[in-house]
Amino acid sequence: MAEDVYSRLREFLDRMPGTFPETDTGVEIRMLKKLFTPEEAEMLLHLNPYPEPIPAIAERAGMEENAAAEMLESMARQGSIFRLRFNDQPLYMAMSFIIGIYEFHLKSMDREFAELMEEYTPYLTRSWSDIKTKQLRVVPVGVAVDAVPEVATYDRIRDMVRQYDDIAVADCICRVERGLLGHECERPMETCLIFGVAAQYYEENGIGRKISQDECLEILDRAEEAALVLSPSNTQDLSNICCCCECCCGVLRALRAYERPADHALSSFQATIDPDLCATCGTCLERCQIEAVIEGDEFMEVDLTRCLGCGLCIPTCPEDAVSLVPKPAAEAPPANIVEMSLKMVKERGLA
Repeated sequence: MAEDVYSRLREFLDRMPGTFPETDTGVEIRMLKKLFTPEEAEMLLHLNPYPEPIPAIAERAGMEENAAAEMLESMARQGSIFRLRFNDQPLYMAMSFIIGIYEFHLKSMDREFAELMEEYTPYLTRSWSDIKTKQLRVVPVGVAVDAVPEVATYDRIRDMVRQYDDIAVADCICRVERGLLGHECERPMETCLIFGVAAQYYEENGIGRKISQDECLEILDRAEEAALVLSPSNTQDLSNICCCCECCCGVLRALRAYERPADHALSSFQATIDPDLCATCGTCLERCQIEAVIEGDEFMEVDLTRCLGCGLCIPTCPEDAVSLVPKPAAEAPPANIVEMSLKMVKERGLA
């Protein structure tokens, strides 16, 4: 019976927008057993991917409301489900494994969990490759976007931040995971930015701490200085911003392995280098996280099949030789998380 509930939970999570594919090693089941008791796994199967009050969930689960409330809150506290509040009433919902359960378990990340994730990540990233709509996109760092004549609001990350009062910051779970495996990263750790109701969840659960708009902008400044790729939620509003490095981020590590990473990343721009201005100093080569800069005899070039349009090569170019240009056929991101999730499940033939 216990084995069966984990198999059913695996199938349940695989129907969520973020996927949770089956493997030939069974690593995904081992991970679910680490994170969920059989009773918790059964409870999650009764949740929907939208917020509901306790009575509705308790009725479906065949439980007394008090018992259901205690279990739901416990699961929310440990990061297994999402909780928000409306008129002081808690509402609970199921989340994808990524983005969701994995990140919410930041405080319980240990070496065993890290080893399981390291084994499972290639299966996850392969399952995302054929889904056109992604959970994350890439936006240019602040300095890079300032020189572009026409930029949509959703690509001006600093302007978007200024629209939010509820902001939290947490340690980057990718760097925590890699550190536990002996791959310490020298880049800033506290760089995972969360907004709105998700920020309230992080703060209430002790996953992250509340910060001001000014501190959030300072963190983005440090991310730019440290050559971190800014990857917000693939929406025209904000729920999170990941600040990614090629040595730790599972997505960037997977993208680097593709022959054409640009085909698998969503962004509005791509970089270009003016050969008449380039002094071949190599700064852009060092800053690029995706190996998109080609070193020539007389000037550097951008491999457009690899460029993500992050703009990290721009602020440190001493000759101002690098700039961003619009990426052909770039599409506006979905309006919000709901629209993004619906597009993802439709593309997978699940709706």
